Amino acid sequence: MMRFRVNGERGGDFFMRQNHRPLNIVVVISDTLRRDHLGCYGNTKIRTPNLDKFAQMSVVFDRAYCGSFPTVPARTDLFTGKWTFPHRDWSPLPRDEIVLPQLLSQAGYTTMMIVDTPHLVRDGYHFDRGFHGFIWVRGQENERYRTDPADVKFPCDPKKIRNPYTSFVQYMRNIADRRYEEDYFAARTITEAMRWLERNYKRERFFLYLDLFDPHEPWDPPRHYAELYADPNFKGEEVTYPRYWYWREFLTEEELRHCHALYCGEVTMVDYWFGRLMARLESLNLLDKTAIIFTSDHGFYFGEHGIIGKALFEERDGRNIMHRSPIYDEVARIPLLIYVPDTKPGRCDAFTGFVDLMPTILELAGVEVPDFVQGKSLMPFLRGERPQWRDFFVTSWAIIHEPKGTITRAVDGTERLVLSPRPSTIHTAEWTLIYSVADDEAELYHTASDPKQERNVIKQYPQVAQALHAKFLRFLEECGTREEFLKPRRTIKVT
Repeated sequence: MMRFRVNGERGGDFFMRQNHRPLNIVVVISDTLRRDHLGCYGNTKIRTPNLDKFAQMSVVFDRAYCGSFPTVPARTDLFTGKWTFPHRDWSPLPRDEIVLPQLLSQAGYTTMMIVDTPHLVRDGYHFDRGFHGFIWVRGQENERYRTDPADVKFPCDPKKIRNPYTSFVQYMRNIADRRYEEDYFAARTITEAMRWLERNYKRERFFLYLDLFDPHEPWDPPRHYAELYADPNFKGEEVTYPRYWYWREFLTEEELRHCHALYCGEVTMVDYWFGRLMARLESLNLLDKTAIIFTSDHGFYFGEHGIIGKALFEERDGRNIMHRSPIYDEVARIPLLIYVPDTKPGRCDAFTGFVDLMPTILELAGVEVPDFVQGKSLMPFLRGERPQWRDFFVTSWAIIHEPKGTITRAVDGTERLVLSPRPSTIHTAEWTLIYSVADDEAELYHTASDPKQERNVIKQYPQVAQALHAKFLRFLEECGTREEFLKPRRTIKVT
């Protein structure tokens, strides 16, 4: 028997009880949460007691990766069960696609989406499609929410901030009335979820999808969380929303460490509120009939590879300029914890990602998986089986643009100029290949001996790079990638 407490608060007992079908299903996504910042993935410095307790009752996936990168393409993988990056970029959920909540609703589930991640519902992105209901907690990041106060004070030199006069100013207006921890976005979103559960816990079956934007920047947790990690003698500027760039060009080492401390505070805040959610599920006697999935879409660089951010962007004349942005493990690897009543907890080393969650959820719900789904159900692993499985995984930016010089435009009208090829990352148990197009330099890392991916050994092992490239090419072909996007990727430069 385990006792679940929320950051020291006393909670009730919960344990594996006889399962009653059909299962309720809860999915929790925490945006930009690095897997190596959780205790269950080996971190000993950052406080995540509630997620670590949840891991003890779950199957922990050690080789979970972001597939289509970043935020919106990743969730499109989840909602469609298909790889997004070979076919589309950051774009609204396609109206001609059959999506996960639609299938669950048709199967008799009460389906609910509660989010503060603005990209899912603003500007016609329609990730609410198929749900019976949704709640959007307004005001995260640069969402067009408030127009006042007119004057906004910057906490640091605006040149250190990403999109300071648009995104950051908007965010500061959005949070102008915030006073207490309960006013923060993670708290508000989880509170909405707990209230919904109280109203709906007697439903025969439900699917609850929660999408938390924290710990995505801006990093401004309540001070008691930041103080767990920040240097009390910090004298630099507090950069809560840094540019995505080479950090040494605009931050001091002290400021970089402080950025990371703020992020860690947000991680602990998310953990606390996840614990509140778990305690509410327990108090409503739902844990023996509810499957729970916790995951994230990608990570973040805090100085690794010389970068702060998840990519290399610069703002110029109202346009975001995108430079070559390899996706290393700090960004590509994600946490994935799955709890199913009456299954044995443990760890799994299968290569997986968001594309596999739709078929997994459908199998949990007893719903037939459609033929169009490209992901694979993880249920065999949750049952303790060892099925035949893929031996690699791909993380990738969209590949549908010309390699250089393309101007893309999001629904919000922001132009993005692609100056360099957008790389894909091919992960195996031993190696990592970073590759974009035939005439661009590729990178190869022997991850088994170089986990930080600091020594490019492609010239020493060209045959390994060629073999991984061949796997990648076959994968793209199997995904139905159009020839116009395959052609510039038919060969690899290894010398």
